[in-house]
Amino acid sequence: MYQGYKDRVTFYIVYIREAHPIDGWRTDQNDKEGIKITDPKTTAERMGVAGECLEDLELTIPCLVDNIEDQANKIYCGWPDRLYVMEKGGKVAYQGGMGPSGFKPDEAAEVLEELVGAPKEK
Repeated sequence: MYQGYKDRVTFYIVYIREAHPIDGWRTDQNDKEGIKITDPKTTAERMGVAGECLEDLELTIPCLVDNIEDQANKIYCGWPDRLYVMEKGGKVAYQGGMGPSGFKPDEAAEVLEELVGAPKEK
């Protein structure tokens, strides 16, 4: 979706908080993959974790980081993940369900197509 629309739409990943820190709700999958992240205690620490995540996943979409008070998460109910499409001026055109089961990029892509047309060919 990003590749098909990035010349016409501004995309951001908003890193809100660590879903499975080792000092919180751990998962066997994170343990198997060697992911050992402690829950950040400051916005600077959260920014560092977000940067590591982007680098490890080789993501090229620009990233914003929620402050340690979780202001964006509280406003947009983004935890653990959620997709939004915003119109110019900030009106919500699409609010996906809470992830992971509500994370449906195809639905967001349909709204984007309605707003700005078909994606460019890959």
